[in-house]
Amino acid sequence: MPKEAPQLLEVPGPDGPREVKVSSPSRVLWPQVGITKLELAQYVLAVGDGVLQALGDRPVTLQRFPEGVEGEAFYSKNPPRGVPEYTRTVDVTFPSGRRHAQLVVDELATAVWAVQMNTITFHPWPVRTANVDNPDELRIDLDPQPGRTFADAVTAAHLLREVLAELGLTGYAKTSGNRGVHVFARVKPDFEFLDVRHAVIGIGRELERRDPDLVTMAWWKEERGERVFVDFNQSNRDRTIAAAYSPRPLPHAPVSTPVSWEELGDVDPQGLTVRSVPSLVASRPDPWAEMNASAGSLDAALALWEADVERGLPELPFPPDYPKMPGEPKRARPSVSRDDTEGIAERDWYADRKRWEGDDAPPEWDHRPRGRG
Repeated sequence: MPKEAPQLLEVPGPDGPREVKVSSPSRVLWPQVGITKLELAQYVLAVGDGVLQALGDRPVTLQRFPEGVEGEAFYSKNPPRGVPEYTRTVDVTFPSGRRHAQLVVDELATAVWAVQMNTITFHPWPVRTANVDNPDELRIDLDPQPGRTFADAVTAAHLLREVLAELGLTGYAKTSGNRGVHVFARVKPDFEFLDVRHAVIGIGRELERRDPDLVTMAWWKEERGERVFVDFNQSNRDRTIAAAYSPRPLPHAPVSTPVSWEELGDVDPQGLTVRSVPSLVASRPDPWAEMNASAGSLDAALALWEADVERGLPELPFPPDYPKMPGEPKRARPSVSRDDTEGIAERDWYADRKRWEGDDAPPEWDHRPRGRG
């Protein structure tokens, strides 16, 4: 059988249109619904303004699926080979102290080229390229545990919105693309990652105090019960959340979709897909249009953390691939003996990686591309 000819797409750019080649355009990325590589590229063009608002001027990790969502995935934290000459990169520092370049998606042609490289989910850092050590975005992942539903995450999100407003921050909601809700808030880049993590812990503990039957900050799954987990470790350096308008590697091709607070209670996250979201975007104003003008201070959120420290509440565990951090408790499940706790924590980490199925926390190590288009 002759090799399939590539498809050339004309992509609008800042200095005029660019041509981007999509090889193997009929390769099926989501077998259950038949969505192809070309269709994914066309989706990115259809929601382009939202994609650029989410990714522009930020370091981005690419989650790539050369054989589609049912095949192996890997993360490109170094820019893949063959980056177009019009695309820039920026150096970032990882928790290990290792420093290297990451891709920056400043125009749609770069995003479409990333699809050509079999990217399905984009993972931007919460920083701008001029200051890669001070986040300008607070991101809170509300993750319903077994026994809880999307509706419970919505209830937690509305409570979170109230708390943020009391702290001088404006929350914006999106579906996670699965069962959860992500709430973002622009912040002034006055603090480093550890401060942002502590602000999120302070906010999460306040949520837990207000509704302890609904919300939990327990890091260990065995302690969470049937509640909505506030994943504070997503605020660490090198931890990312799927971008707004980013597809997810689940069988029905869902999209992590920004919604207004009025829409959030009625939306069906299963119905927000690569095929349905473009018409939604075209039918109503962008619910995140004012986000860039809403940056607030983290001072009040950090005051929550500091008050909890004064009351004797401790630091919380970091991910096991992190270096040991000051004041951190031992990294071991409460139900196991203290023998070989470090090994247990490490094994739990890799078990979690399988369970996540490439969700929101890529590992630090970089899996280099294999040269496949």
